Amino acid sequence: MCNARRVTIEPAASAHPLTAPGSVGPAKALTGQRADADGLRALAEASAVLERAKGAVMAQTGCAAEVAAEMLRRRAEAGGRTLLEECRSTLRSLVPPVDPTAEPLVTPESLAGMLQHALLPLPTRPARLAGLRVEVAYLPAQSGIHVGGDWFSAIELPDGKALFVVGDVAGHGLSAVATMAQLRFTAKGMVITGSSLTGALTRLNTLLLHSRDPHGTATMVLARYDPAERLLVWAQAGHPPPLLLRDGQVRVLDRPGGMLLGATDEPVFEEARCRLEPGDRVILYTDGLVERPGEGLDRGLKRLSEALLAHAADEADTLAPLLADMLEGERRDDVCVLDIRVPTDPE
Repeated sequence: MCNARRVTIEPAASAHPLTAPGSVGPAKALTGQRADADGLRALAEASAVLERAKGAVMAQTGCAAEVAAEMLRRRAEAGGRTLLEECRSTLRSLVPPVDPTAEPLVTPESLAGMLQHALLPLPTRPARLAGLRVEVAYLPAQSGIHVGGDWFSAIELPDGKALFVVGDVAGHGLSAVATMAQLRFTAKGMVITGSSLTGALTRLNTLLLHSRDPHGTATMVLARYDPAERLLVWAQAGHPPPLLLRDGQVRVLDRPGGMLLGATDEPVFEEARCRLEPGDRVILYTDGLVERPGEGLDRGLKRLSEALLAHAADEADTLAPLLADMLEGERRDDVCVLDIRVPTDPE
């Protein structure tokens, strides 16, 4: 634990902190109104050295960035060195040299995976939301080295209703993960603050059209559940429809109008309604659950319906048997599933 007052390192009127004491400040690198490119480049490099040295001190001591900067400044004063010299000395002592032949510790693929896990934490047990029992499963693709953009949300809203979302961003890697995070958090924020489902999809479409990748697309299902009326209202953007298991029969819910996010600047979205009954089970999923090479979506939905019937009596806290039946062989795509159950006896 480091105990120190809050400090900031700002340029003084007479010297720059990276070159003090007694060194020429950045103002001396200017000739009249014209900047010396070499001087500015050196200043940028010096600033980068400071940030790396601060990070090394923070990693060693566990202190905050401001405290690490103050420690470096005091060491420089005590040793009669400039702050830049002290930073370089600190890096030499704390950071081992890099072996150019060694494999990188963090690859773009592993970084994308770490970001995905941080942005999409999985619950360790089924959740209770608005009187429903909700289980989530997420399985990454087994083929290829890229991380996909599948995601989910399952939260209770301030008014006591519940919001359920599954979505799938086209593409893989860091770009897909970044777009996934943008859509996931924006969708939740808009619905929490009162947006309708169709209004949220329309705004998300605009967001995607004006994102870093203007050609990016995504599919999504948004569903809101009202426990007072046991009413599920949902909308979709080019996404496979939910399945409803009721009284030993499975049916695919009729899809309301909707189109792929990012496909057009004049989208049309509609809502559909389904009043749930005690014992009902609703499955939201991404296409990796039902798609197989050379097979149409209808065939995939039929297989899912059959698997749901075969596992209707499974315990309510595991999707593993159902997923094992559906995902025989190598997974070519990410899979995300929300299993929503209406208790037979309301608690």
